[in-house]
Amino acid sequence: MKNLAKVFSLLGLLLTIVPPVLFFMGSMEMGTMKIAMGIGMVAWIASAPFWINKPAGSDQG
Repeated sequence: MKNLAKVFSLLGLLLTIVPPVLFFMGSMEMGTMKIAMGIGMVAWIASAPFWINKPAGSDQG
């Protein structure tokens, strides 16, 4: 569960960071960038609390 949350969080962060760079380079339109960043924000906020600030051995399954 903890590893899945980490992967989901990483994908959320990538969806928050990469689209503005692509927009700046001219490879993505504003509307698409906003949608991707919104999805990334929700993914990060939904998954990060499950693994941040938890002891390393606290994964119960």
